[in-house]
Amino acid sequence: MTALIAIFYFFYFAIIAIYVIFMPKVLSLVGYSPSEIGIIFAAAPLVRFAIPFLFLKGLKLDRGTFNGALILLLVSTLALFLTLESFWPLLFTNIAIGIGLSLILPYVEVIALSTIGKESYGRVRLFGSIGFILVALVLVRFSDTPATAIGFFLAVVASTVLFGYIIAHKEHRSPRTPSIEGQHLDLLGRWPLWLGLMLMQVSFGPFYNFFTIYETEHGISLDTTVYLWSFGVIAEIFLFYFQGPLLRRNLLKLIEFSVSLTVIRWLLTYLFPENLPALFFAQSLHAFSFALFHTAAISYLYELYSERKLAQQFFFGVSYGLGGFIGAITAGYIYEFWPSLLFLYAAVIAFAALLSIRLSAKRPTD
Repeated sequence: MTALIAIFYFFYFAIIAIYVIFMPKVLSLVGYSPSEIGIIFAAAPLVRFAIPFLFLKGLKLDRGTFNGALILLLVSTLALFLTLESFWPLLFTNIAIGIGLSLILPYVEVIALSTIGKESYGRVRLFGSIGFILVALVLVRFSDTPATAIGFFLAVVASTVLFGYIIAHKEHRSPRTPSIEGQHLDLLGRWPLWLGLMLMQVSFGPFYNFFTIYETEHGISLDTTVYLWSFGVIAEIFLFYFQGPLLRRNLLKLIEFSVSLTVIRWLLTYLFPENLPALFFAQSLHAFSFALFHTAAISYLYELYSERKLAQQFFFGVSYGLGGFIGAITAGYIYEFWPSLLFLYAAVIAFAALLSIRLSAKRPTD
């Protein structure tokens, strides 16, 4: 199962590489405005936020739901070829992609944490980072037309669907692990924690949706911009491999530390948008602002709550979902009207996330 999960991560995050590095540029080439790009890319995270609430109403994240999400992801990707140049059809296609992605990763993450464990999780998850960087380095050489980028997107989606199906089949036949004690999932009872997790992803809106456009418009070539993306992922891979001992420490403090470095990262990107040494250093902080933050957050929630699958669903929904939605749509408008302030905005939001998580740490636990 470990090898299958590693391969799944490889292809799933290859999808993300194309989605966040190349698709905004593709839409810009087609003729969409920054605000339209922001709206289109905000749709999928909003769906990701809404989906977990369906599980509170009786929907189950079982094998059948997971396989349905795989089919939806594949079909909606095929639809991109027909909807790329029409705003509303493309928006609804992106929503369908968002539904598929919102169900697939949390399902596999729970399997990974239960079968691999938090201290070994990073050494499997790093294959996702390898997939991300390899696709970025390959596609930059061939992404001369929108059709080429979408063709690559379809290829990695099909591979993800295949290995996702195999994992679901094997997991369905495996014996169930007993549940452990923990707190009942209560978003309002720990609102500073959930607010901080959400704001952290809001701060990533400018990066995920506009970093490629932002840097190329500051005179950095597309090749060099992809190298910046890739360098951040290399740093991420390094920390994923060696982070195991860190995860024996206070997980909430690790989350706080990661957010602190994220504030510095966005400030450097704001202050030095044309300075390659500063940009490469800022990208090295991706090791903490993504890799350590992500692992510490999902591990903390995994240990905190007894409803593990639901907790992971809400983590992806509230942070990457609602946070991604707000981040994408606000980044689009800020970049359209105040482009020079884009990453200053990101730094301010990350600082607000830090304050919220510190408040969470000071609140008494149940």
